[in-house]
Amino acid sequence: MTDLAQFNPFDPATLQCPFPHYAQMRDEQPVLHVEALGMYLVTRHDLVLQILRDPQTYSSQFGGAGMPLSPEARTAMSEVIAEGYPRVPTMLTADMPDHTRYRRLVQKAFTPKVVAELEPVIRSIATRLIDSWIDAGRIEFVEQYGVPLPVEVIAHALNVPESRMADFKRWSDDSIAGIGTNITLEERVRAEHGVNEFQHYFAAEIEKRKTEPQDDLLTSLLQARIDDDDPDVTDKRPLDMPEMLSIVQQLLVAGNETTTKLLTETVRLLASNPEEWEKLRADPSRAPLVVEEALRLSTPTQGMFRIATREHELAGVTIPEGARMIIVFASANRDESLYPDPDAFEPGRENLREHLAFGKGIHFCLGAALSRLEGRVTLEEFARRIARFDLAETNEYTYFPSFLLRGLTRLDVDVTPAGAQ
Repeated sequence: MTDLAQFNPFDPATLQCPFPHYAQMRDEQPVLHVEALGMYLVTRHDLVLQILRDPQTYSSQFGGAGMPLSPEARTAMSEVIAEGYPRVPTMLTADMPDHTRYRRLVQKAFTPKVVAELEPVIRSIATRLIDSWIDAGRIEFVEQYGVPLPVEVIAHALNVPESRMADFKRWSDDSIAGIGTNITLEERVRAEHGVNEFQHYFAAEIEKRKTEPQDDLLTSLLQARIDDDDPDVTDKRPLDMPEMLSIVQQLLVAGNETTTKLLTETVRLLASNPEEWEKLRADPSRAPLVVEEALRLSTPTQGMFRIATREHELAGVTIPEGARMIIVFASANRDESLYPDPDAFEPGRENLREHLAFGKGIHFCLGAALSRLEGRVTLEEFARRIARFDLAETNEYTYFPSFLLRGLTRLDVDVTPAGAQ
């Protein structure tokens, strides 16, 4: 138990394991005003769901997902950003109707049919990666599987050549460096330089497609017209370069960072619960259940910001107009009222699809189906090729220092191949 009035999401111990604090909040103050940060944390499942379903009262136009900057820091950051393209709101940080228009353009690349057609690509990548370490004995899972699988998949979708894969991952890391973290101004500036590099690379690729169109997402964005599905709108325009780069950046981050964290935590959970691993090996059709329970417990996107558009009351707490709020998906996913024994790993439990790891409502994650597919294929291939995982004694279980994006920085795993004596 802790004094919630002194709660600090940046406390190193809290960053490593925030769940006892969230349980206390759900019980005592499900809408907690953290005065030191000037924010309200919403931790109960029903309240988080209420917010997700009311985009009129709870705006997504929160700007950046980092902490507010001082005037001096804003000046320094604006000087760096001026070297790239303007950072404009499109999907994640936009409200209706703009959000609807942008999302309509992109969701064509994530229809069930398009995602299903990626399964052979994902399975090929998974098999190749497993082949590279199956006989090594011990692996560092994040580097040797958790990162490369989703990076290669989203790079395939964005038509990025293999030679730029390392840059691709670095640009993704730079894009999330300030999300829910308390890094220094120097670190923020360095990350923004990386974002500029990403922008210039993809701007050049988009320019190429003006004269050399390809069957890829970049060409689709270039050819898209805002509101081209709305017969009542006559002023239809193409996306400008900052809008296209904003969309690509969001796909880059959403397409690999969260899936890396999901895959890594799934292996940790299965290694810690060998009886569930044996059930999966005996019946690989359980893979989707394991993925859903791992999503619930890991919740890589731990929460997201919202801005109150009007003064109102939520669970007995007055929320001022303009208040900055954090809806804590990670807490909602362990709400005892929905999930008995919520910290336990139980892939067969009820209400699994009620978890909020991908959000709900108009901002429901576009890449949810792709992430689930990567998780299912991974587990099917692991069940076929691997007899058991054991967590190595070298593990320190250090999580990325963000209260919004949570995942292990590394995971050492001893692997026993199927059929090994």
